[in-house]
Formats: sequence, structure tokens, C-alpha cells
Amino acid sequence: MNDVFFEERYALMRGRIQEIQKEEVVKEPYGEYFRKTADFILMVDNLYEKIQKGWLDSASQKELEENNHALYKDILPENYGASYGNPAYAQKMLGEEFGVLLSFLYAEIRGMVVFVYEKRLFDMTVVLELFVQIYNLFEEEEISAKDVKDAIYWYISDYSDEMVGYRVREGIDPSLDFAVKIICDSDLTDLRYLYKFGEYITENEIGMANFLNTLPEEKIQAMARTFTEGYREGFVLGGKDITKKKTVNIRFQLGFERIVKEEIRQFAEMGLQPVIYRSAVHSVNKKQHHRIGYYGAIPNQQFEYDHKDDAALYLDHEFIQRKLRVLQVAYEQVKELAAVHGGPACMETFGENPFVPKKTKEACTLTSHQQKLQVSYDNESGQIVNRYIKGEERSFTIIAYPVKEIGEKFEEIFEETVKLNTLDNELYRKIQQSIIDALDRGICVHILGKGENETDLTVSLHTLENPEKQTNFENCVADVNIPVGEVFTSPMLKGTNGTLAVSRVFLNGLEYRGLKLLFKDGKIAEYTCKNFETEDENKSFLKENLLHHHETLPLGEFAIGTNTTAYVMAQKYNIAHLLPILIAEKMGPHFAVGDTCYSWSEDTAVYNPDGKEIIARDNEVSILRKEDISKAYLGCHTDITIPYDELDKIWVEIENGENIEIIRDGKFVLEGTEKLNEFDRTHWAIKNVNIVEELKLKGISLLIPSL
Repeated sequence: MNDVFFEERYALMRGRIQEIQKEEVVKEPYGEYFRKTADFILMVDNLYEKIQKGWLDSASQKELEENNHALYKDILPENYGASYGNPAYAQKMLGEEFGVLLSFLYAEIRGMVVFVYEKRLFDMTVVLELFVQIYNLFEEEEISAKDVKDAIYWYISDYSDEMVGYRVREGIDPSLDFAVKIICDSDLTDLRYLYKFGEYITENEIGMANFLNTLPEEKIQAMARTFTEGYREGFVLGGKDITKKKTVNIRFQLGFERIVKEEIRQFAEMGLQPVIYRSAVHSVNKKQHHRIGYYGAIPNQQFEYDHKDDAALYLDHEFIQRKLRVLQVAYEQVKELAAVHGGPACMETFGENPFVPKKTKEACTLTSHQQKLQVSYDNESGQIVNRYIKGEERSFTIIAYPVKEIGEKFEEIFEETVKLNTLDNELYRKIQQSIIDALDRGICVHILGKGENETDLTVSLHTLENPEKQTNFENCVADVNIPVGEVFTSPMLKGTNGTLAVSRVFLNGLEYRGLKLLFKDGKIAEYTCKNFETEDENKSFLKENLLHHHETLPLGEFAIGTNTTAYVMAQKYNIAHLLPILIAEKMGPHFAVGDTCYSWSEDTAVYNPDGKEIIARDNEVSILRKEDISKAYLGCHTDITIPYDELDKIWVEIENGENIEIIRDGKFVLEGTEKLNEFDRTHWAIKNVNIVEELKLKGISLLIPSL
């Protein structure tokens, strides 16, 4: 981009907006909207000028905190009721026709906050030009909602080349090193560095960074090594050559920079440069409310949720085709960088207060036609990405740590999590092999819930033509998927029938209550939950957020989690509802709806440590890639876990009618799995100590037998 050219355009827009701030040409209530939005724009512009003069280095931490709060103040929960970022408020003040359009405009303008930190003049300029263009429409005597919507449509369409193209590049180009420079060049003991990213910063991020600064260097190195070695092992175990790769994408939440800095150093020893990009800002690059990339605190999750379907304003067939062409061209332009990209290394967090979204009827929603278009785009864009960053050549790793928000026992939980992430792989490998040996004798597996859990599901297994050399289940220890503890397969769909239910589960940051899925021949036939008062609302919620607008999804994975240590930790600290699926899936049987575990790399042979090839890499949907790749992939894979305490039993049915029990009454009963129950007495004590504490508060004493 030509900075001089955009500096002139930007200066022109800034001057016009300074005039708008004082004008009273546009009739009310729209005039107030434009003046208030102009106030926000000029506040951000003033920050831009200060940043260019080095203010971020000279400002005190208090000044940085005050500035950060001012930038995000308007959409914080306590102010959201009177924010134009709130579609309900915008519609109330601006009317049904224009409320949703101007709320979208306000949300898009808020992206300026991070653009001024990165000095992305193009992005700053074009959004201001959109603001002025729409303001000009409101200067007319007669205002047409269609004209406003058209302005938004062509803004997204015309600039998708640059916006989508840059997004592609920042995902694989190590020269776009805005975040890397902050992490590697800053004194991380001076927490002012956190405010250089432009993200929202709270006590959570500050506390996390402070805490990590108290840890000895050798501990930081060891934590980073667990992560980077997991990434390397993913290539080794998958038979992929890591020496052909030059970059790795590191994803994390702000506050963890000390660990990330060490990870960058360790990846460099492997010949990998870091690619660290921010979660998407432009509407055209967002995937609903999900954040992919690095980010700070989320100012208001309801704001994110209210704007997750803003694409409804511009999503049509022509736009989808244009965006796909743009994506193709963008990858073709950086194909050399894409070919040497190794894949993501993700650090997740847990402990944040669970978010239960409210349905805002004034927010944008996709029509059924747009939902189908979105599914089509996700499918075709996945094919484009895979042509340039080949699934059979890339890998990943993922790990999770608690954040300060989890509560006063944070340091204890953090230490327990570090231990959890470094459990004995060999011990679990042997135990899990016992489970796999039993499972491989079967034709299907039965899972039965207990109490109020209505799970009653039969999972059909592939036929092993050569049991001496083949297996259905992968023996998964702590490599790409940390912590250790599961055996998993891609089941056959035909013959997979029954109900999967769970009382409470958190998936991709959203809470699901009373979730129930009915499978017929491996595909979801019916679905419901108890989040909302009406069945229509519940079904709509599930279709949007679990089925991702598909009419149905297949069962892409069945697994048995073996990490009873994680389960004990969850019970001990009462944090089961806060754990990420990464850990939760190891604490009971889990079921993934969507693509198989091996999507895009089904033809790559995978072997267990015992030398047997895992042949269950396909199902009846993924195998369609041989005929029509557009029918093979769904672009999603969501794990749903049944905790041990909601589980009656799991057993394997052998062809001769014999049954082999794996779990009974929530405990492992198969020979060779005894060590997984060694925590039972500890768990009993933990539960009863909690009961004792409650009784003490009521003046009642109880004698607990010693362990």
C-alpha cells in the first residue's frame, strides 16, 4: 500500500469528520448518532497521532490504563444498554430500518482501535470513507435504507481483495511481525508492554503476566518445551517432515508473553519462525463470534454475539463467489510461504466466567438461503486452503492453562495444570493399549448414561480385515493434543444409533444446558437443549452454533477419555464447568460432530506405538472426497463429553454376542486399567471434605477415615 496516498485520503476524511462533529445538518435522531460516532473516531485519531510521536513508550501505566478503558468503555456490559454497538439500543433510537445498519457501521468503525496501533492506514481510511459516505446519504431530505445497505455491501465487496488478502498473508508471513516485536523486544517485567497491542486489558491479563514473572526461568523453559515438543512430535508420529517447514502460527491470550517468548526461541531451534496474528477485526474476515489468533480480554461477549451474523447484510451468491476468487488469488500470491507453513500451535485458557448468550431479536440473522451459502463458502474455502497448506503435510499442537479469573486458588490450579500437562506418557500408553485391545475385538460400543443423563448410544466400528496389523483406535498421549489421555476412532455411520445427552457443557465459549442429540445411522436426526424458553429458540441456537448452519452433521469421532487425574482436579476445585474441551474431553467418553479426526489427511497412514495401522480414518461422508470433495467436509469438529459421574457403563459387543465392559458406574473395570481408579479414594475424600466444610458452617462435625 502507498502510505503517502492513504495519508492524504485519511487526512481528508479526518478533516470532514471534524466538521461533522459540529454540524447539525442531519435531522434527529440520526444527527446524534453521527456526532457521537465522530467523537469516537476523533478520539482514536488523537491516539494515532500520539502513538506516532512515541507516547506508548513514555506514558505511565496509569495513563495507558485510562486510555485503554476509554477506547472500550462504550461497549462494556455496564454501558452496553445505551451503546450504538447494541443492535437493540440502535433500533430503539434510530428505528427498525436504520438501527441494524448503523449498529453494523459502528461495530466496523471500532476496528480502528487496533488499526492505529499497527498503523494500518488503508484499513483506517476506507472505514472512515464509509462513515462519511453514509453520513452524506443522511444529509438528503429522503433517506433510503436500501442506499445505506448498498453502501455497506460495496464497501465489503470492493475492499475484500485487500482485507481478505491481508488476512491470508498475516496467517503465514513472518515479516508481518507486529506482535512478535512487542513480545521479543519488550522488557516483560514492565507491564506497560501489554498496552502496545491495542487489545482490551484487564486485571486478568496484568495478573497473569505478573504471575509468570515470578516463576523461575527453568520452569518457563520446561512449560514451553512441553508445548514445542508436542508440536514436533505431531510431525514425527504423523510421518511428516518438519524440516520442510519454515513457520509456525502461535495463538495465545495476552498475559502469557513470557512463555510465548521462550516458545519462539525453542521453535527457532527447530528452524521455525513465528507467525502471530490478531483475531479478525473486519466483518468480512470474522467467523461468527469465534476468535482465531491472539487477543486480549473480551470487553463484552454479548456485543460479539450480537454481531456474529452481521454478514447477513451483504451475504449473497455474487459476494460468496467474489470472496472465493479473492481467497484463491491471495493464496496464489503467497503460495511459497503457504507451502512451508507448519500449522498452528495454540495456547488456550480456562477459568473465565462462563458466557450464556441472550437472544437479541434486533441483531442480524442469516436467512436459510444465506446459511446454505455460508456452508458452501466454508466448504469451498477449506478446499482452497488445503491446496496451499496441505493437510497431509501440516500438524498442530494445543495446550491449556488457567487464568487469574478462575479465583483465589489460581496458583494451586495452575500448578496442578502444569503437572497435568506432563503426566507419564508411557504409563497411559500401556493402559490405553489394554482398552484398544478390547475395543478392537468388537463390532460396536454401547454407551449408557445414568441418573438424569439419557444417553443410550450404540457406536458402530470398522471391520478389521487383518487384526494382527490393523486397529480402529488411536492411542493418544500428550503430543499434539495435551494433556495425555484418550483413545479415539472415526466410527462407521451405518449402525450408529441412539441418544447422546449431557446436562451441561461448554463448547466454543458457549454454555449448552440439557443438550440432547438423536443419531440415526451416524447422523444427527433430532436436536434440542434447554437454554431458552421455547423449542424454536433452542433449535435455532443449536443450528447456528453447534451444527454451524448444516441441516445435519455426522458423528466424526468417538473416544474414551482416561485422564482421571484431570477429573479429580476438576472435582477438587469445583471447576469442571470452567475447563476447556481440550481437558474435558479426557474426562469421560466424548463424541465429535462434524469432520473426522483425520480430515484432509485420510490417505496418510497412521500407526500406533505397537506398530498397528489405524484404519478408521474415513467414514461414509469423508470418503465422498473420492467422488466429489465438496460433499466430504463440513468445516467443523465439536467435541461433547459425558463426565464420569453421568455415566453408567461402556461395553464392547463382540461378534459372538459376548460383551466386554470398559467402564461400570463411572469407573474403569477392564483388566489393565486399574491404575486409573487409584484416585477414587482421593476423590471420595475431596467430595466429603467439601461436605464436612459445609456441615461445619452449620455447627455439625463428622469423622472422616484417614486415607
